Amino acid sequence: MTISAVMNSRNAVCVIVHDKGTDRIAALHYAGPNWSPRPAWTVPGGKAEPGEALDEAAARELEEETGLLVDPLNLELVHVVHVEQSYDGLGQFILFVFATDRWSGELVNTEPDKHLAAKWVAPADLPEPAFPTARIALTAYQEGGPSFSRLR
Repeated sequence: MTISAVMNSRNAVCVIVHDKGTDRIAALHYAGPNWSPRPAWTVPGGKAEPGEALDEAAARELEEETGLLVDPLNLELVHVVHVEQSYDGLGQFILFVFATDRWSGELVNTEPDKHLAAKWVAPADLPEPAFPTARIALTAYQEGGPSFSRLR
């Protein structure tokens, strides 16, 4: 079963890829000027296209940004963040946070024009500076909740 998207492009998705054997997650050092005034660390993700199922958008974004492949059926929705004001100045958006420990491929920086690096890090040690949404998502994931939060 897929999770359907509302018909708007302000739905965002991210994926916490957790290698439980090494207790590491996939992280990106984002440097695109449209989302942050300076480079910041985050987990892979991006915008869902209008009408795109959220789990499929998450799997697509993960592959586009890292080369890692995941079946949308292996993604678990673990958190939702209502961001009241985004860095891009275009207002609010909803971030749907998925997690998985089942994927294939090797972590690579497939978008060097947007990211400075891709690497495995401990979930509690996402380097600084980090996107606030990534921090919220990882904290909620590690603590098992809450399942919803707001970022003002």
